[in-house]
Amino acid sequence: RLGGWHSYRASKAALNMLVRTFAIELARSNPAAVAVSLHPGTVDSGLSKPFQKGVKTLFTPEESARHLLRVIDQAIPAHSGLLLDWQGEVIPF
Repeated sequence: RLGGWHSYRASKAALNMLVRTFAIELARSNPAAVAVSLHPGTVDSGLSKPFQKGVKTLFTPEESARHLLRVIDQAIPAHSGLLLDWQGEVIPF
């Protein structure tokens, strides 16, 4: 019954490694560029409905977009290759 979580987590791990390696290659041609993965927090949507019970902070899509745009605006080359949450904090791999 939990088998879907394995593929979900594997896809996220693959995405994180893709962004990490892309950031390395990108820095070679454009050291000022930034490539990051972003975690939007839990957004109130049909996809998250089954998982919202117990969630402390639930965002509207508009709130989440504002948070992510702020994180993007504050990103610097040192962030390149990282996974950042909606507050701009690094989520460890």
